[in-house]
Amino acid sequence: MMRRICFVIFLMALPASAADTPDMRGAPFAMQGGEAVYRGVCQGCHMADAKGASGAGTYPALAGNQKLAEGGYVLSMVMNGNRGMPPFRDHFTNAQVADVVNFVRSHFGNHYKGKIREVDVQALR
Repeated sequence: MMRRICFVIFLMALPASAADTPDMRGAPFAMQGGEAVYRGVCQGCHMADAKGASGAGTYPALAGNQKLAEGGYVLSMVMNGNRGMPPFRDHFTNAQVADVVNFVRSHFGNHYKGKIREVDVQALR
């Protein structure tokens, strides 16, 4: 059930056509900044407090998650997905990926150093 809810939230975030976001290089999500991307997309599964959820699926907590200490790990997860998490490489711009990765690594009780840059994201494309 939770996967379906996340998928519905994901679909609702898509614009009616690519023409709705001409400045986003074809990316369907128009939100800017890490917090806006998290609130608009990620919190549907990871929850507003980033403590994750379980039910029909398991969505890991990002709050206090030591795996987030390695920026490359988070970057890879956002870009490529893993198991129940869809890949967002085709849905976010380089700036959106870098911003949301940096946001989750510096909020929700996380205080990891080192920033992911747009060039780091581009290198994974």
